[in-house]
Amino acid sequence: MTSSLIAGLVLLATAAVVGWLRWRLRIVTVFGDSMRPALAPGDRLLVRRTPLSRVRAGDIVVIQHPWQLEAIVAPDTSARWLIKRAIATPGDPVPASVAPTLSVRPGSPVRDGALIAIGDNRDASSDSRDFGYVTASDLFGVVLRPIHRQSSNT
Repeated sequence: MTSSLIAGLVLLATAAVVGWLRWRLRIVTVFGDSMRPALAPGDRLLVRRTPLSRVRAGDIVVIQHPWQLEAIVAPDTSARWLIKRAIATPGDPVPASVAPTLSVRPGSPVRDGALIAIGDNRDASSDSRDFGYVTASDLFGVVLRPIHRQSSNT
């Protein structure tokens, strides 16, 4: 092989890896107070695209906002997102606080293909208590970790 062919293959492989990482991982910025005290406005988070089957109750998730309101904006898109805590996944019991919105009895199992997500600061959160189930297609992923915390979190 010639050195120019090897260099071209290395460049192509590097571009493929970078493209895959950009599709799989996102950095998002928190807007709003719905996840206080865990997260504050201005916090930047590393998020991994994750299928619903890999989400567990207690995970902080990034979901598409059903009404395209506030929360976070992925910096390289115009899509609007929310950051919430998954409190029930398929088969888990529906919490009493969400049951009326879903028109089900408390304790009924969460339906397949959906999860229930609520903000940690429940008084300042628009979440499953307002808009119901989050479907698998509205789930972007799970927060892996903060990569920048605002000093007001200390």
